[in-house]
Formats: sequence, C-alpha cells, structure tokens
Amino acid sequence: GRQEGAVDDFVLRRGDGTPAYNLAVVVDDADQHIAEVVRGDDLIESTPRQLLLVRLLGLPVPRHAHVPLVLGPDGARLAKRHGAVTLTDLATDGRSAKDAVAWMGRTLGLAQAGERASASDLVERFDPARLRSEPTVLHPDAPAGARG
Repeated sequence: GRQEGAVDDFVLRRGDGTPAYNLAVVVDDADQHIAEVVRGDDLIESTPRQLLLVRLLGLPVPRHAHVPLVLGPDGARLAKRHGAVTLTDLATDGRSAKDAVAWMGRTLGLAQAGERASASDLVERFDPARLRSEPTVLHPDAPAGARG
C-alpha cells in the first residue's frame, strides 16, 4: 500500500566522490527510461528519498513496488553462503530454469503447489494484489520441489 513519511537528511556523494546509492539508482533508472521499479521490501525505506530526488531533478516519476525477500534458513537475506542460488547451481542439482520459474510462481502466489507454471503463465496471472506479503525461506538442502 501507500507509504508516507518525512525524509531526513541523506548522503548523495560519498567521501571519495562517488555517488551514493539513492542518487545513483535515480539517475540510472531515469537514464534507462524505467517507468516501473520493483525492489525488495528491505529497500522500502529508501524509496521516499529517491522520489524526492526524482522530483528535485525534474525527472519522470516511476511507479514503485516492493516485494518480500527470499531468505535463507537462518532468516537472513538470501546470499551465496546459503547454497544453490544460481541457475548453474540448480542445473548441477538436476533442476532447470523452468523449475526455477515454476518455484518463483508458487512463492509469489501466482501458481499452485506442484504446478509447473511457465513464465508466460505468470505474466498472464500477474496482479500486484495477489503477491504474498511475507518472505519466502529457501531451504537449499530440501528435496527438489520442496525448497520454499
């Protein structure tokens, strides 16, 4: 839903002169003509800062959506330390890119358990209102098809 709040001071340029994250993503998104931004819900607090920068720079305002993260079994944001997180790793473990797409569909609430939904199926079914609000926990040691 809609989020509102005050925007405090924030860094635009690091001490070494490089642009800080909030400025960099605003300029990068505008340069690529991005109209819809989807990021993890761990970044929701930075969105008001980015929208302020967009307006101050006179750039087109993109629509924003935030989705729950995929977490490791320890409850922390999924990272390489948790095991198979790349398509190459999954292929080594006997799973295909189609398996990964079907899993994503289930975790997003766009497919039923056991269903082998395709990317096209997920595009047809996509509705932000159907997306789950809780994170998915990936269990890398679980049997194929039961990882979250």
